[in-house]
Amino acid sequence: MKALVLAGGSGTRLRPITHTSAKQLIPVANKPVLFYGLEQLRDAGITDIGIIVGDTRAEVMAAVGDGSELGIQVTYIPQDAPLGLAHAVLIARDFLGDDDFCMFLGDNFLLGGVSDFVAEFESSTAAAQILLTEVAEPQFYGVAVLDEAGSVVQMVEKPANPPSNLAVVGVYLFRSVVHDAVRAIEPSARGELEITDAIAWLIAQDLDVRSHLVTGYWKDTGRLEDMLECNRRVLEGIAPDVRGDVDAESQLVGRVVIEEGATIVRSTVRGPAIIGRGTHLEDSYVGPFTSIYHGCTITGTELEHSIILEDCVITGAGRIEDSLLGKSVTVVRSEQVPRAQRLMLGDHSTVSLP
Repeated sequence: MKALVLAGGSGTRLRPITHTSAKQLIPVANKPVLFYGLEQLRDAGITDIGIIVGDTRAEVMAAVGDGSELGIQVTYIPQDAPLGLAHAVLIARDFLGDDDFCMFLGDNFLLGGVSDFVAEFESSTAAAQILLTEVAEPQFYGVAVLDEAGSVVQMVEKPANPPSNLAVVGVYLFRSVVHDAVRAIEPSARGELEITDAIAWLIAQDLDVRSHLVTGYWKDTGRLEDMLECNRRVLEGIAPDVRGDVDAESQLVGRVVIEEGATIVRSTVRGPAIIGRGTHLEDSYVGPFTSIYHGCTITGTELEHSIILEDCVITGAGRIEDSLLGKSVTVVRSEQVPRAQRLMLGDHSTVSLP
């Protein structure tokens, strides 16, 4: 079995960070979201993986490389425009051949992995199998209707009046017949080839489309709130690990990870929290559910329930919480008078001031 991982989306809901960064590479507990999916595929025995890349292809390719460090073999498949999930299958035909495959959306976060899901499909004769979960607002998702045996009898993309509360999670399993489906369907009203339409085509051909209900945690990491929640979920499970330098005047409380090369000076870190390699923390407080990536310098600041990307400099910033700071962000307190806020913000930025 092969895998097709989609890492070409633009991430409009996470702007301005995704103006310059791939949304799939935003770290959760100091590991890019994309890497969780790639590792789960590897753990399910799938190591031959095609990655669909778009405008951020250079960044994705630099981060993943040939995949050898993750124990996988990667083939990159360029997609010139985000024309739908079924379009991704269409352009990956040469890579996929006639093999069964798992399609995995690179910005989806799934605790517990996909090994059971894959094993169940491999032992069946189904043409496809989809992962489903119950959601409160199914109108924002692809929605499935099941019969009593658990087979899918209807698929609808973002319906105004949802026929069920079972949303399609961004992980799918297909036999090669799906290539007939993606060639047979037409673009939707939004101009995309929808994978839900391809699955509906399989159903219309009286082919068996099975379902598998997610019992663990799943999240589409498309918004700030989703990223922070995923970060919290992963941090809840970390074990203390101190490989950096912590001076005698500092205090580590609870489950705290201090990565190699990090320095903690006259500061308190209250876990669960993780401080990345090469980060310098001085005269500061880091509260629960915070992950600080590599190479940051943080002085005289309080941080809690936040994600800080690499190479940020935060000095005398007071208290920051429920926040996501992009790469190389500088936050400083000015002592000049008259005292005023001086800001340079990208499109779609949100700033909350006391």
